[in-house]
Amino acid sequence: MANVSPMNDGDHVRFPMPQKGTFPSVYLEDTDTPLPPVVNPKTRYAYFQTIARGGKSLIKTCKDLHLSRVVVYKTLKPEFADDPNEQRRFLREARVSAMLQHPNTMPTYEVGRDNRGHYYFTMKLVHGYTLRELLNYRELYDLTQLIEVLVQVARALEYAHQHGVIHRDVKPENVLVGPFGEVLLLDWGLAKVWNVEGVSAEPQATSSSEINVAADAQTSITGQQQLIGTAAYMSPEQIDRVPDIDGLTDVYSLGIILYEVLAGRLPHEATQVDALLAEIREAVPKLPSEHATSTIPTLLENLCMRCISKERAGRPDGAQEVIRVLLEDWR
Repeated sequence: MANVSPMNDGDHVRFPMPQKGTFPSVYLEDTDTPLPPVVNPKTRYAYFQTIARGGKSLIKTCKDLHLSRVVVYKTLKPEFADDPNEQRRFLREARVSAMLQHPNTMPTYEVGRDNRGHYYFTMKLVHGYTLRELLNYRELYDLTQLIEVLVQVARALEYAHQHGVIHRDVKPENVLVGPFGEVLLLDWGLAKVWNVEGVSAEPQATSSSEINVAADAQTSITGQQQLIGTAAYMSPEQIDRVPDIDGLTDVYSLGIILYEVLAGRLPHEATQVDALLAEIREAVPKLPSEHATSTIPTLLENLCMRCISKERAGRPDGAQEVIRVLLEDWR
C-alpha cells in the first residue's frame, strides 16, 4: 500500500484509483457455482496469507469459498490460542465489532472455531491507509481533509458510547481510510463493556504497570515502542484504570489525535514509559499553535485543549459535542 501516495480532491480524502487487477473481478464462474450437497464449514476458507502480526494475534487474508470473496481472518497466536482469558477477550472483540453496526466500524462476518478448535473471526477486507500513514504524508493534505476523517471517527465513538461500549484504544494506527473515502475505526480488542447490572468484568488495577496489558507489550524494543505509542493516546484515568471510566477517555484520545493533526507532533513525547505516564498525568502541554508552522484555527485549538484536559469535567460532554464543533465554520 505504501507504493501509492494519497492525493487531494477538494474537501474529501481520496486515493489514486487502483490499477486494473488490484481488486478481484466478479465472474460468472464465481457467482453461479453451486454449493456442495453437504456444506462443511471447516473447509470454507483457503489461500491464507499473513498480512499483520499483533502482540497476541495474527491477521490474514483468505478466500471465502462459499461466497467467492477475499476476507480478513483473525486468530490468536498459537501460544495464546488456548488461554481462557485471551479467548474471552478475543471473543468479546469479535462480538463487539459485530454488534456495533455503523458506517464507521468494520463489518464482522463470522466467528467460529478452526479445525484445531481455536477461535477465529472474519471481517471485511478494505484496501486503504491508516491515519498514521496519512499523517506521515501530512504535507499532501489540507486541514479540512484530516478534520473530515476525525469527524467520522467521532461518529463511530458516539454510536459506540450510545450502546454502552468504550473503545479505549483510539489512535491513528486504528483508523483506516479506504480508497473511496470510507473511514473505519478498527480494533475493539480493548473495548470496555458492562453487564446488565452495570458491573464490569475487569478488576481495578493496583499499579500503572498494568498499562502493559493495553499495549500487548513485549520485552523487546519493538514491544516498548508499541507501549509508548499506545500510552501516548491514553487518558490519565485510563492509565490509572479508574473503575468509573467512561466515554470521555475516548474523547481524550481523539483530542490527542487532533493535537497531532494541528501541531504536527504529540503533546507529550517522552521516550521512556514511566516519564511519558508522568507527563500525561501532570504536565500541561503547550498550545498546538506554539509548535505549528502555519496558522491554526482558534476554534479547533480550543476544542483540542478541552479534549485533552486532565480532568474529565473540563472536556466536551461527549463525542457528539466534538462532532458539533468540528462541523462549525472554523476555516
